[in-house]
Amino acid sequence: MQWNQKESALLKDLKGQEQLCANKYSRHADAAKDPQLKQLFSQLAQQEAEHLNTITELERGIIPQMQSGGSNSQPTFTAAYHGESQEKQLDCFLCSDTLAGEKHVSGLYDTCVFEFSDARVRNVLNHIQKEEQEHGKLLYDYMTVNGMYQ
Repeated sequence: MQWNQKESALLKDLKGQEQLCANKYSRHADAAKDPQLKQLFSQLAQQEAEHLNTITELERGIIPQMQSGGSNSQPTFTAAYHGESQEKQLDCFLCSDTLAGEKHVSGLYDTCVFEFSDARVRNVLNHIQKEEQEHGKLLYDYMTVNGMYQ
């Protein structure tokens, strides 16, 4: 598949964002204090790496088949923090940082869905966007349980 100049530029932007997300989640998993959050960040890092692979395939002109539905069960978080602490402040910062990133990248995917002419590509991008929104929801859920989201 041949991409026009705009599509190529958008794929390059998406690739950079997915690389940043994967790196950030990996680093934040190392820095997080709560074991639940460490695990969440590690899982999200893996999913962002999968997104990066998908965008790399698209860049090469390969349109991957996206799996419909998901067998991944959503985690249920328990409160790790009661009251304020330095550990809570750090984990709150990490969550706020990644949630802002998810909002940004979801918006980028929204734009891209409208910019690609091939319906199959739009479906792939829409699938990834939905997963990015799910990442944001998981972060929101964790933050809410721990009194970090206002």
